[in-house]
Amino acid sequence: MFDEFARRIRTLLRRLRRAERRELREFRRWAETTDRLVHLSVLVFVPLLIGLVTLLSNAVPALSFLLFPPLASGSYTLFVDPRGKYADPGQFVAGLTIGAACGLGALWVSSAFLTAPAGQFRVAAGAAVLATLTTGLITWPFDIEEPSAYSTALLALLVQPAQRLTFLGSIFLASSLVAVVFVVWRNRFYDRRATVLYESTTGDDHVLVPMRGDHAHATAMLAARLAAAHEAGKVVLLDIVADTDAAEAERAMLNGGVAATDTEPDGADREGSDPHRERVERLESRAATVETRVGVPCQVVVAAGEDPAVATLQAAESTNCDLIAAPYESEHGALTAYLRQLFRGRSDVLVHRSRNGRTRWRRVLVPVRRASDVAHHMVDFAVRLAGASGRIAVATCIGEGGDRRRAESMLADLVEPFAGGIETRVSGADIHSFLAGTAEAYDLVVIGASRDRSAASRLVAPPTFERLDDIETDVAIVDRSR
Repeated sequence: MFDEFARRIRTLLRRLRRAERRELREFRRWAETTDRLVHLSVLVFVPLLIGLVTLLSNAVPALSFLLFPPLASGSYTLFVDPRGKYADPGQFVAGLTIGAACGLGALWVSSAFLTAPAGQFRVAAGAAVLATLTTGLITWPFDIEEPSAYSTALLALLVQPAQRLTFLGSIFLASSLVAVVFVVWRNRFYDRRATVLYESTTGDDHVLVPMRGDHAHATAMLAARLAAAHEAGKVVLLDIVADTDAAEAERAMLNGGVAATDTEPDGADREGSDPHRERVERLESRAATVETRVGVPCQVVVAAGEDPAVATLQAAESTNCDLIAAPYESEHGALTAYLRQLFRGRSDVLVHRSRNGRTRWRRVLVPVRRASDVAHHMVDFAVRLAGASGRIAVATCIGEGGDRRRAESMLADLVEPFAGGIETRVSGADIHSFLAGTAEAYDLVVIGASRDRSAASRLVAPPTFERLDDIETDVAIVDRSR
């Protein structure tokens, strides 16, 4: 009985660990967008920094609590827009310190020449005017525009005479501490978020290619160029057969065994008549071409199964492939059941529609609806395929009356973490009209699978990739496993 109880406990712990990993993975994907990452950082770092300064203030009674309001607002300004106009750590420290110095200077002038109103925490109006005026006059020519400088200038008017130098020094030290933390966070994490946080740039280096259709060789080359971006990249060409005996025969050929099958007649010329040998030789030839032209390891595997999609997903798991690059297949204007089932699997999927067998993609267009983990995936694939000398454009369509400024900001945040010059475009047309007019100028269009749309939305407007039959450009449909 004890063994049964222990077994149940172990089973429960395994389920909890799986649920925890799944939730962490989902949270990481949710936090991939720059806007969410920035706001999470604000929620974490600003309170922690203010708490740290508060601890120092409690340990050193001479430090004035008046420095906290401008410090909090200035810290928020830094972290909320890390590459914005006011995200300069030197400007942040200088602005707060100059504001405090101007406020203290105005307070000295007020004490010497002006009469302050009676009552606690009351200052002369002239002192407030002088503090803000001198702050503006000094920061303007030195290009030290710091909004919080004005708040430190006004708060300095409330500092007691014995604490004036301490207040000035505490402003400088506390702002310097915030600036150092900000610089470390921005340089070590924010600017490197594509490699530190985005799963798309660290994965998808083992690619499985089901060799189906007329342009499977082009899809294999595309998969190889994706995998070649990582040192550990590899490509696996998959041949799917329904018969187990035929699969064993092909595996024997791949391993250097006798190329015989139960279906060939006695005395037949096995070298010339065996269709399985021809398939194996064709696959081995394509694998050799991939290795020679792209320089990435390529192997051939054979899977058996009546359901090709199930066999493909099992092969991806057994070969440790994290991306399936499948040739495009359609029936009645929609994806085949085979591809739809791949989208429901646990592997990332890229469906490649080749128009003319192209094997090099230097010009890549990436239309996106919003910033998301899938959008990062798409941009990363475009960067891998185009290479250092390629041309990449990331575009969004806002339609009539859309918010262009917000769209431009979204695209800027989306492409900023990726190396190389990436063009961004905002179009007022709908997505189909935009692609009809621009897609042919590119070698490849990378679009999302739109799996986050509701059934009603799909009924009203089919996915974009199902409306691109008239575009004579290669298309890659990207989907991340859920």
